Amino acid sequence: MGKLEVRIGINPISWTNDDLPQLGGDTPLETCLVEGTEIGYVGFELGNKFPKDPAELKAKLAGYGAVVVSGWHSGNLAEGTLEDEIKAVDAHMKKLVFNGCKVMVYGEVAGSVQGQQQVPLSRRPRFTTMAQWEDYAKKLDAFGAYLKSNGITLAYHHHMGAYCESTQDLDTLMKLTTDNVGLLFDTGHITFGGGNALAELKKHIGRVVHVHCKDVREAVMKKARNNDQSFLNSVLDGVFTVPGDGMIDFEPILALLAEHNYKGWLVVEAEQDPAVAPSYEYAKKGYDCLASLVKKVNG
Repeated sequence: MGKLEVRIGINPISWTNDDLPQLGGDTPLETCLVEGTEIGYVGFELGNKFPKDPAELKAKLAGYGAVVVSGWHSGNLAEGTLEDEIKAVDAHMKKLVFNGCKVMVYGEVAGSVQGQQQVPLSRRPRFTTMAQWEDYAKKLDAFGAYLKSNGITLAYHHHMGAYCESTQDLDTLMKLTTDNVGLLFDTGHITFGGGNALAELKKHIGRVVHVHCKDVREAVMKKARNNDQSFLNSVLDGVFTVPGDGMIDFEPILALLAEHNYKGWLVVEAEQDPAVAPSYEYAKKGYDCLASLVKKVNG
């Protein structure tokens, strides 16, 4: 039996949401850092309130005894060129490398409806031919190779409202790319996208380089699907929550990661309205759930 060699981090979205600034928009970064580290988190993914300068960022988190986990890059390879993407990622990539990050979160935003509150998820972009998929995969693979040559691994974030949302999308993408493209496995997005998190993880465990631990409220998800809601309105309704508070059983997921000697981060990322789901309370619930499961799985 393998072992989980993991650190538990959190995304600041529990306190302040970049896509919906009305959710915790007035909450200072310091609140997130103080409360997160008090709970036990040792790292944070980036949000727009973090310092942009690499050294300033490192010092800021070090002041709280924490490190940078990673940070999201808004990619446009589905509709743009490799050359433009390499230029666009430069400062972000260097900031992550300077801060000792092992992975860079890549989210495809070309054509995405994830940030458009009035656009239903059914209107997300889709590749309609295998040739389009192959072209995308080729660019993504080359971009991943470029990142690797600079000391960091691409962690591809399958995401609601984007080109790669469903299990079929993810299966196709993984089949057409090499290890230059690592997988950020997000339990919440794969479930909301119609998949079974454990079954999908089994298929792609060899490619997983980063894990977002997000739970799903089943009744809210069913309503969102039935009413063809937008991604952001689904979030406002509470479709996502922290591990241990929804429909996903995280123990077999962590056991599978342990079996394959996953070494990396487990990141709690559960966008909710802090007015409805108080940040500290839910961040602690997520941490306690994962910490106890890691201990149990590692025996």
